Amino acid sequence: MFKHVFLTGPPGVGKTTLVQKASEALASSGASVEGFYTEEVREGGRRVGFDVVTATGGERACLSRIRDCGGASRGGRDSTVGQYVVDVPSFENLALPLFRSTCSPAEGGGRKVFVIDEIGKMELFSQPFIRAVRQTLDGPHCSILGTIPVSRGKPLALVEEVRSRSDVKVFVVSKDNRNAVLQDIVSALQECLTHTS
Repeated sequence: MFKHVFLTGPPGVGKTTLVQKASEALASSGASVEGFYTEEVREGGRRVGFDVVTATGGERACLSRIRDCGGASRGGRDSTVGQYVVDVPSFENLALPLFRSTCSPAEGGGRKVFVIDEIGKMELFSQPFIRAVRQTLDGPHCSILGTIPVSRGKPLALVEEVRSRSDVKVFVVSKDNRNAVLQDIVSALQECLTHTS
């Protein structure tokens, strides 16, 4: 029996939009939904980086910026993905407290959905994030709704670990199925919450 749902697919296919729509549907049906999304940051029509944004409340923190943008060098020379410098401390300051507060035992014993968009190269520069993801996957209090990149190039250990878990259901999102798959994602998560609460 699975207890977590992850979406995968090529960049720009609409995974984050699907996660947001599924979260809204779950919240409107009474589920507790917390976590974070990754959003593009654009200036003058050009993508200059990514922010992490809380699923409720809309708090925002820098995840990465292109090298010629000021202030993003705190991630260090080793924390780069392509042209982006990852601001690991900023990411951790926003994301890590969400794991602690959301994935503790729920009041009234109810289960929670924790959104992780995404587990990718940028986020994996944080060892505390990796530990928090593993603890949440193994813990009894949260079902995860997350996104992972498609397999290509050098495998990312945590991504492959998530993909191969027997308690994870993975939906492959494409331009052809992205409109039709939303209800399947919501139904799968509702099943997770019903069978594990």
